[in-house]
Amino acid sequence: MSTRVVVKIGSSSLTSAEGGLSREAVAFFANEINTLKSEGHEILLVTSGAVAAGFRAIGYTFRPKVLHEKQAAAAVGQALLMQSYQEAFAAHGITTAQILLTRGDFGNRKRMNNACMTIEELLKQGSVPVINENDTVSVNELKFGDNDTLSALVANLVKAQQLLILTDMDGLYTGDPRKHPNAVRFDHVDEITDEIYAIAGGAGSSVGTGGMRSKVDAAKIATRGGVPVFVGKVETSGDLKNAVDGHGKGTYFDTHLHSLPMKKQWLGFMSTPLGSLRVDPGAEEALVNGGHSLLPVGIKIVDGHFQAGDVVEVLNLEGNVLGRGIVNYDDEQLRHIKGMSSSEVIQKLGTVHRLEVIHRDEWITLI
Repeated sequence: MSTRVVVKIGSSSLTSAEGGLSREAVAFFANEINTLKSEGHEILLVTSGAVAAGFRAIGYTFRPKVLHEKQAAAAVGQALLMQSYQEAFAAHGITTAQILLTRGDFGNRKRMNNACMTIEELLKQGSVPVINENDTVSVNELKFGDNDTLSALVANLVKAQQLLILTDMDGLYTGDPRKHPNAVRFDHVDEITDEIYAIAGGAGSSVGTGGMRSKVDAAKIATRGGVPVFVGKVETSGDLKNAVDGHGKGTYFDTHLHSLPMKKQWLGFMSTPLGSLRVDPGAEEALVNGGHSLLPVGIKIVDGHFQAGDVVEVLNLEGNVLGRGIVNYDDEQLRHIKGMSSSEVIQKLGTVHRLEVIHRDEWITLI
């Protein structure tokens, strides 16, 4: 049965040990994707590699560390990367389309919907959208998480049936197999727990920037949206098809298909919080486990500058993030009514449009 699949390829899979773009690797992945398309699958490709492909071409000896140098390398490398994809896919009669996104595109629901409509039309026409972060204008250290987070957001956006995150490691192990020969691979992860996060290591190769931790983060976002995830290695012919078919060289992160509505996905993983609220233990329990709205009486601290209708994060008194919600008051109002009972709020403000600071329908728990 044909499915919609998002394939994310990391820098380490696309470049040589010296850091330059490997056209042989690009051609290999184009061939693997062509096999899936020939079976009727719709494929979206999220690719890293622009900085890695461009830094030597621009004249740097080593991968740059400074932001503007990374942006310059990405500006050169993006063209080289896209040219390679176009040539490799053209050999199979496949048209590619470049889509450059930033975090802000997902934070703005109108821009997000426009991107989705463009992608849908490209898939309808049989093209392969090649998606990357717009590194030359990004200011948040050039990454969603080595594009891992970007791939999860895209998978949720287009309602994909699978997300395949390809890397140079064949899945998540109980320890780093390069240092611990007795480490055991997780074939399936049913739930991403604190233990799983503790096991996920730091950055892997010197070429890419995202380690297994960022891939687990991406898997959590995608599975919360109802998209199962594969994290592993594709290195020989047929490996990508095997990954789609359920017996790839890696770890599968399962979803119980409790797919969040798109509004909740946007709220939890795509929006940009403009402030934060710290709440007492009673409000924490009501929000996280009780399914209740947040009332002024539970708020202890208000941080940031925001207006009614903006997104804010909610933290407990220890500073741990509990979730996000759309707030019904601006920050100045909240500073005047925090800690007050409902009757006190009405007495102080008079007519109140909505008593709840965050209504439960405008809230998502993130722990």
